[in-house]
Amino acid sequence: MPGTIGSGSYDPADVTFLLKDLSAVALERPTEDREEDMQRGRHYSEDLPVEYQPDDGYLELYHQALERSATRVALAAGLVSELVRVAKPAPVLVSIARAGTPIGILMRRWYAFRYGLDVPHYAISVIKDRGVDLNAVRHLTARHDPAALQFVDGWTGKGVMTRVLTETVVPLGLDDTLAVLADPARCVPLYGTRDDFLIPSACLNSTVSGLVSRTVLNAEHIGPDDFHGAKYYRDLEAHDLSRHFVETVVARFADVADEVAETWPRLWAGDRAPTWEGWAAVERIAERYDIPDVAMVKPGVGEATRVLLRRVPWRVLIAPGRAGELAHVLALAEARGVPVEEMPGLPFSCVGLVRPVRADGEAPEFHTAQSRYRPAASPQANGS
Repeated sequence: MPGTIGSGSYDPADVTFLLKDLSAVALERPTEDREEDMQRGRHYSEDLPVEYQPDDGYLELYHQALERSATRVALAAGLVSELVRVAKPAPVLVSIARAGTPIGILMRRWYAFRYGLDVPHYAISVIKDRGVDLNAVRHLTARHDPAALQFVDGWTGKGVMTRVLTETVVPLGLDDTLAVLADPARCVPLYGTRDDFLIPSACLNSTVSGLVSRTVLNAEHIGPDDFHGAKYYRDLEAHDLSRHFVETVVARFADVADEVAETWPRLWAGDRAPTWEGWAAVERIAERYDIPDVAMVKPGVGEATRVLLRRVPWRVLIAPGRAGELAHVLALAEARGVPVEEMPGLPFSCVGLVRPVRADGEAPEFHTAQSRYRPAASPQANGS
């Protein structure tokens, strides 16, 4: 599609990104500058963070995590795919770029594996406080049965995307139900699991997401008739693991097929009603640590990883007994000199806290119990 990202580095059969190509535009800004501006009112979608490039040690942690959890991801992908198919036998998958896109591809591949279906899959932009890209939605409804559209994301944290979808697409007469691989926030009825486990695609940025950046909505570059934008990082092609992630998980489909077939009917018949437990936990954490905005509390392993990769992190909270499965989080925290603290009662495996910035640009004092996981600051802490 001229003027768009196309399929990024993915197989063109797997996804079409409905995103304007802004690859030639200089949109990246230093993390510290972005953080201060965002906390003073600038919207995060107006520019981009510099893409974090992991060292060999961190990449090894990623590969270990993928090997360890590929079967679990395959199982969850199969389960959520089956739940979706109950209501939509021939769905049109619409993933939220970019975290939802690898999951949408896995679902598409499950339908091909299990039923021989060639399911369309698009990735579009959905932005907190800005809504769904309505030009992309109109593009889809002009080409497909609107009732078949199924929105897909990777995981839930506070349930922000669920709220944005409801506010934006319900008035258009569309189904706002979000399907996710993991729903630790307990805010959607379509999920593969509600456990907050590591989805390896959360460990990296564009190099496991088709070499596509976060989505951008900036009036200087996006006109009223344009799709929201994104960049394609051609310079990172030598480091791309996007297809490798997909193929590694797909290779486990046969191993989980029987378990999926046995489990999904029970899951469908069970109580899948949202409880919004994650949102309640976030409010408690914000109150406990005197954090002025719940948006600065990022729950779940996926969101905590994002904080460490592209925000200015302040603290990481982890649930007792979960440190052993959070090696990449602990490695990122150590690299950036971020304290890690154990917190009983978390419904998530971990939570990332963004550093609040005062009017003078400094973070306030933060007094908590000493953490047994608190790492020493590393010499590379400010350069990661």
